[in-house]
Amino acid sequence: MRIALVTETFLPRVDGVTNTLCRLLEHLALRGYETLLFAPAGAPPSYARTPIIALDGWRFAPYPEFKLISPFAPIAEPMRVFAPDVVHVLNPITLGAAAIWHARRMRIPVVASYHTDVPGFMARWGYRTLGKLFGHYLRWVHNMADLNLCPSTVTLEALRKQGYRNLRVWGRGVDTALFNPQKRSAEMRARLSNGDVEAPLLLFVGRLSHEKRVDWIRDVLDALPQTRLAVVGDGPARPALERVFAGASAIFTGALRGEALAAAYASADIFVFPAPNETLGNVVLEAMASALPVVAPRAGGLLDHAVDGETAVLFDPEDRTALVKSVARLIEDPALARRLGQAGWARVQTRTWSVVLDKLLEEYERMRRSDHPRSAMSPQWNV
Repeated sequence: MRIALVTETFLPRVDGVTNTLCRLLEHLALRGYETLLFAPAGAPPSYARTPIIALDGWRFAPYPEFKLISPFAPIAEPMRVFAPDVVHVLNPITLGAAAIWHARRMRIPVVASYHTDVPGFMARWGYRTLGKLFGHYLRWVHNMADLNLCPSTVTLEALRKQGYRNLRVWGRGVDTALFNPQKRSAEMRARLSNGDVEAPLLLFVGRLSHEKRVDWIRDVLDALPQTRLAVVGDGPARPALERVFAGASAIFTGALRGEALAAAYASADIFVFPAPNETLGNVVLEAMASALPVVAPRAGGLLDHAVDGETAVLFDPEDRTALVKSVARLIEDPALARRLGQAGWARVQTRTWSVVLDKLLEEYERMRRSDHPRSAMSPQWNV
């Protein structure tokens, strides 16, 4: 089976979309699929035996690290030569919209996956009207696809209410062999706590962008001076965040990967994730696999796994004081923190990447076998 994949973001940029796509490409290679990837310029020539066609773009002003690729980019001929059985577009905006249009002209089934609540981010950046218009555009793009995949049931229901069609859940997996409590390291704990290993150690992992609201954790450190914070990750907001946390008991490690990242999770006490617009939050699954209790807002796709009082303590997403109280609750009640951490660990043990990605391959096979007539102007169908 031949799969053409199209993404608006890829290596060297690291984010949730890139991490998921890398896992998918590795799995497709393992299962013997033939693949081709269209990605922004700067990507490597190949990944996991997948040739990559890199395309030039221009920087998106509100988010300079993100490149928009022209919808007139030369993708039709290489797609025709490759002759895919299915086209999968990830987070389609401009390049993804063009790929959907070409695929429908060629009568190739199209799977689109929704990863990022960009309209929600834009509203939080102060571009509420523009975000609303962009939301209408994204709905139009996705509704050209034969199938739209969402990372969580919460996201699916939100998109259904907005008029998205052909929706199914494609969840995310976690590498439980890599991320687990046995990776706890005295050396890593000393590094993350700046040597104060007996202090309660809070951990944030993720891309350092403004919508993640990492700055909210400064309130926690001010209210609970006995705590320490490790911020793992990198991104455009890092310089501003380092200024916000100046003088506080916090360190910035930059991006960690592999065993170092696993040790960071396992060596902390509480995972704090203030981001309110996540469609899932892969890092939450990794924290749970490491038996960390989670503190997160009562919002977004992470609610599929971060269950209040079971695996997490959830707070009102617009209340900074509630975030402080949630962290304080876990520090004051270590037994509760341990219980939530163990419940989170148990919850994710069956959510391996192999299981999750094999279900996606079943969707590909179903789309290939479908005899639904496809063209750029064909009517939509509902799942």
